[in-house]
Amino acid sequence: MFYTVYILYSHKDGKLYVGCTSNLEERLKRHHTGYVAATVHRRPLEFVKAERFQDKAEAFTHERFLKSLWGAREKKKILKDFLGTKRL
Repeated sequence: MFYTVYILYSHKDGKLYVGCTSNLEERLKRHHTGYVAATVHRRPLEFVKAERFQDKAEAFTHERFLKSLWGAREKKKILKDFLGTKRL
């Protein structure tokens, strides 16, 4: 089974949301329909990026890293790249 660390962009607050799941398609549906408490008030959301891992622990470690102070630099770069492609 694969685990996916994914990033969503909130058009409402201009920030990124990081999550981890074993079923990306279903999880994205739940975000977009308002069934995820952490993002219900941050919609509309747009998919930015996903990384797949075979190991659950490795996936959740990467998610925690992206949510940490150290991961903020990487998220800042991801956001800059994402917004740059939107302007083309």
